[in-house]
Order: sequence, then C-alpha cells, then structure tokens
Amino acid sequence: MIVIVDYNVGNLQSVQAAFERLGQEVIISRDISLIKEATALVLPGVGAFPIAMKNLESFQLIDLLKERAEAGIPILGICLGMQVLFEMGFEMGETKGLGLLPGEIRPIKTNEKLPHMGWNQLKITQNNPITKYLEMDDEVYFVHSYQAFVNPQELIAYVEYGEAKIPAIVGHGKIIGCQFHPEKSGLIGQKILKAFLEELEEQK
Repeated sequence: MIVIVDYNVGNLQSVQAAFERLGQEVIISRDISLIKEATALVLPGVGAFPIAMKNLESFQLIDLLKERAEAGIPILGICLGMQVLFEMGFEMGETKGLGLLPGEIRPIKTNEKLPHMGWNQLKITQNNPITKYLEMDDEVYFVHSYQAFVNPQELIAYVEYGEAKIPAIVGHGKIIGCQFHPEKSGLIGQKILKAFLEELEEQK
C-alpha cells in the first residue's frame, strides 16, 4: 500500500492521478495507522517550508515519518515535499526539517527571474534506480524559488538556471526527492514514477 501523505500542502489529487495512470492504486491520507502500514510513502508539497513543517507537526507526523524512514520504508518527496526531507530550511527564517537527508534549503542564487518556473533539462550525475529510464537532458517541470544544497553523494541529477546549479533529484538509500513535479512532467515524469514503483516491487 502506497500512501500519499496529506498535510494540507499542494494538489494531492494530481499526484494520485499520475500513479493511477500507471495502474497503481494509492491512498491519500494523514491517518497514522495507515501511514504505519504503508509499504511506501509519497510526500508532495507546494508552498513554504515553515508552513509545511508546522502542518506536519500539527498532524503529529514528524516523528512518524522519521520512524518509518528508520524502518526502511521508501519515501518519495516531491517539490516542497523534497525540501522538507533535509535538515534545515531558510525560508521566512530558520526552520528545522525532517533531517532524513543531510543539507539545507536556501534561496536560489541566480540573476535569472524567480521563481524558477517551467521546463529544464536534467543532468544526471550518478546511476540510481529512479533514473533508469531517463536520458541526459530529458526535460521536467519546475516551480520553486528555493533549492537544496547537498553533498555530492546525495546528488542524482541537477539542472542549470543561469549560474545556479539546482539539485533536481536527490537521495540516499530509500529516501528519494524530486525538486520538480513528476506529475506535471509528461512522459518523463511517468518514467520516474514507473521506476519508483518497480524498485518497490524489487524490494518486496
């Protein structure tokens, strides 16, 4: 059972529909018992880092998500959901994240217009199951003004935006994050979600 975690940030139905197009049934829920039973979790998100963390706290999900990660349950973070996987965010002040990945979320440093919005080309830096159907320069869809600052070992793919090098896919072990929106990225986004689902099958 795959659960899309509902913490009142973003259009969860579009993520659900993207999985259903691949024939995968998913449940949208913040129910603690369902999250505990899930074989994988998807953490979407649109909006501001501190609001996301406040919502996760108010729904008593922070410790639960950490516990599930420590138990080896795969977690896929999308956009803001990727950002909160990190240790700290610096949007509207300083806010602790989930700490499932090392690194911080800070403003994109670029002379280009912000937010970074639209299609951009992936530069793949390492082999990972999530990228197995991707090719260099495949395009995916972004909407964000903050980016992750990560260790090289957690960087799976990035995009260039002016002088900025923006991590696009990050991860370590069973924790994976996409700064872009796979559910809005057409065929390439479907390939990423397909690879995620196939990895879940192999881990059974």
